[in-house]
Amino acid sequence: MSVTIDIAGLPVERIAFAPSPLAELCMTLHALSQPAHHPALHSWTRTTTASLDPCLAERLLEADFMWRSSFSDIFMAFAGIPGGSGRPGATLAEELDVLDRMDDERFVLAALEHCWLALYNEGGAPSPLTDPAARAKALETAAARGPGRLEFTRRLLDDTGGVRVWLRRLLEDCDQAFFAETWRRIEPRQTADARHKTEVLRHRGLPAVLKEVSSALGVDEAHTVITADKMVNGQATATDPQVGPGLLFVPTNFGWPHLLVLHAPGWMPVVHYPLESPELASEPPSVEQVQRRMEALAHPMRMRLCRSLARAPYTTSELARVYGISAPEVSRHLAVLKRAGLMQTRRQGRYVQHQLDLSVVARIGPDLIEGILR
Repeated sequence: MSVTIDIAGLPVERIAFAPSPLAELCMTLHALSQPAHHPALHSWTRTTTASLDPCLAERLLEADFMWRSSFSDIFMAFAGIPGGSGRPGATLAEELDVLDRMDDERFVLAALEHCWLALYNEGGAPSPLTDPAARAKALETAAARGPGRLEFTRRLLDDTGGVRVWLRRLLEDCDQAFFAETWRRIEPRQTADARHKTEVLRHRGLPAVLKEVSSALGVDEAHTVITADKMVNGQATATDPQVGPGLLFVPTNFGWPHLLVLHAPGWMPVVHYPLESPELASEPPSVEQVQRRMEALAHPMRMRLCRSLARAPYTTSELARVYGISAPEVSRHLAVLKRAGLMQTRRQGRYVQHQLDLSVVARIGPDLIEGILR
């Protein structure tokens, strides 16, 4: 599974890096609503939550589906304005002005993105503002998530302009309550990171800068397709002049472990990447590698072998005698564990000893969380 971005023929000058205050506001709201996703931010989330005005906290609950379990594309409005610059504003107010310029149909489809997740890669989805079947589907999906969600969705469809004014005021109040101070503190680092990665792209090329952005990103040898290792399938193009001016990378301090790729049809592709997280001691494995490790440990005999291998190094013959199976069968199980990166092997004289790499096994939980949230 992966998300691909077609960049065939895209000049390097049309690949850019820039921070976005509106996109970062989305990530702060997500961190407040899902603190378990962001253990490194617990101090900030606790302090900010405790200081929120109760009225503002209640208003945030009305629309939290736009940042709690999925990230609405309205927070990257700069990528969804046909003929626009395709670049974030320097301030939150500028980006909210861009959001105000988005037409109602595109705004509603983006705001109700959770209703169309299965159709996210398909263009031409009917608007619930004009299509009765699409409206019924949106209301049905919202109703399944509770009366509050249903009420907000109905308000959005019946009074789109009023909800847009309400949402802008909500985001401005968040800015006054906590985000302006947070952005003042983190924006210099994001700007410096964007400047640094622009220089890496210019002097060392696309593969080098993708490696710095995230180990989950790669590009083919012909430099025509960027691939993001994610547990979803999707595709986008950065070369359609009707979509936008190219490809944009946006840094985030609050995003880890999420690596977001905006790939909605008709929108400019955007990669929203987390700045290096201090808790990451090593490069995270691919989603495929995490799956391989879990499958390797799922077999009952391999689990029994791991019980011994976790305690001390053993040879294949020793394990065969202990568990009453043939040496070739032990070798096959050890090969699976080794391919999954769970084994350490060393030679002691004429004997080859195997031992479980407990440090890797201990990381499976965090690696799984990072993989499925990426």
